[in-house]
Amino acid sequence: MQKKERIVVKVGTSTLTHENGNSKLRAYEDLALALSDMQNNGNEVILVSSGAIAVGSQKMHLAEKPKELRMKQAAAAVGQCENMFLYDKFFGYYNKTVAQILLNADDIEDEEKKENLANTFGALLEQGIIPIVNENDSVSYKEIESEEKLFGDNDMLSAVVAVLCRADKLIILSDIDGLYDKDPRLYKTANLIKRIEQINEATYSLAGGAGSRRGTGGMRTKLQAADLAAAQGIDVVITNGKNPRVLFDIMAGQEIGTLFVGKKAQF
Repeated sequence: MQKKERIVVKVGTSTLTHENGNSKLRAYEDLALALSDMQNNGNEVILVSSGAIAVGSQKMHLAEKPKELRMKQAAAAVGQCENMFLYDKFFGYYNKTVAQILLNADDIEDEEKKENLANTFGALLEQGIIPIVNENDSVSYKEIESEEKLFGDNDMLSAVVAVLCRADKLIILSDIDGLYDKDPRLYKTANLIKRIEQINEATYSLAGGAGSRRGTGGMRTKLQAADLAAAQGIDVVITNGKNPRVLFDIMAGQEIGTLFVGKKAQF
């Protein structure tokens, strides 16, 4: 019998939007279908979703993604509204209730806030509600402007949420199939690494620069996220999110993307 798990799924901007910045409706629908079915099978699911600034920029008819802080925050406010509308609509098709949780660094660093946050997640999951988490870009300037972002296109945020909620598994849906032994954009001979038992300096040396132009996270931020979660015993899968239904294959135990094995406690 398959073990029922608490699963955090992170989806990036590149999965949710077309090249022109418009929302990729099929991605929202496939994601809602997969997560709803995972919950129907007895699992608890949390979604960490990027995309607010990109979607908001398009809805505001901006010629390009804004560079000025106040416009980025305005786009985030508009885009987050659109994102939640789409999620509520598509999850509603499968009779699921969703909740919005917006976080910034202070919510994670303050112990009292962190405890309250964990309690909120617990209450939502107990009620069969699917929390949808994003960074609070409309009020927090640190994540938008900082060179060394705490969350990095929500990769680290998803790991922090996974640790906070004591998840069993973290699945990061990206614009790359997983971790390769060399940059697949430069080398045709690059091989996908299916399983990593331990993340070390050699692992980090395989990570390249930034990711897609619509997102802000590169492979290095994904490795940092995997490192944080795996150290707390959480299995992490990084794979391509172009077809969110790949979640079904991952839950069926297939070798998809790169698996970073969580360090199990020693007794």
